[in-house]
Amino acid sequence: MRGAALRGGDELRARRPSSSCLSMESRAGLAATPGALPYYVAFSQLLGLTVVAMTGAWLGLYRGGIAWEGALQFNVHPLCMVIGLIFLQGDALLVYRVFRNEAKRTTKVLHGLLHVFAFIIALVGLVAVFDYHRKKGYADLYSLHSWCGILVCILFFVQWLVGFSFFLFPGASFSLRGRYRPQHVFFGATIFLLSVGTALLGLKEALLFKLGAKYSTFGAEGVLGNVLGLLLVGFGGTVLYILRRSDWKRPPQAEEQALSMDFKTLTEGDSPSSQ
Repeated sequence: MRGAALRGGDELRARRPSSSCLSMESRAGLAATPGALPYYVAFSQLLGLTVVAMTGAWLGLYRGGIAWEGALQFNVHPLCMVIGLIFLQGDALLVYRVFRNEAKRTTKVLHGLLHVFAFIIALVGLVAVFDYHRKKGYADLYSLHSWCGILVCILFFVQWLVGFSFFLFPGASFSLRGRYRPQHVFFGATIFLLSVGTALLGLKEALLFKLGAKYSTFGAEGVLGNVLGLLLVGFGGTVLYILRRSDWKRPPQAEEQALSMDFKTLTEGDSPSSQ
């Protein structure tokens, strides 16, 4: 009896995978990070933070600073738009490139939350500029910058609402999500590109309104504004380049593929062999 028990224990230990095997399997399931991707992401963050810091410096050095009351209320608008619709929106787009091995739902929630924060901050910027115009008696929505800005905000909100309905709120079928995903990715990148372009229009408009003919004399504020514009272009271009690289996309994990196939089988009657 004792010998049989010992033999049974040996068989169980033989069948049980060792901790080293489990760790090797878990490491094998992790997606390898492309060698150059972290450097491009770090470069994008350096550019983005520099854009935010330089916007604050421009408003502080040449526009008197930021306040909710008085003439400085207008300055809330460019700072909020740069933080929300440029920096945070760009980071939200990079979530799926940076977090490659986290659970897909966690990544989705982070992607959605960053967009929520970006929209709230941008909304504060919109309220600030409309309230400032109302107090000063200025006309609203007459410039190309303002038209593009309103268009960006509307598209941003619709994109988030549709994305939430398809990818976070339960109910959308697997096939419907698959058909909409390319459009979601395209419009996300397009709205980000429009945001950068709108920021450039607003920056040029602000410089021309204050400097006028002095803009052509290479004054300090004009040069700083031009450098800020180039940094905006650099941040936008870096983010779009990271998104464009197909080999840097977040690969689906094994359990995600299995769940997707099971979900499709249950909801649509397809079998894995039919794919």
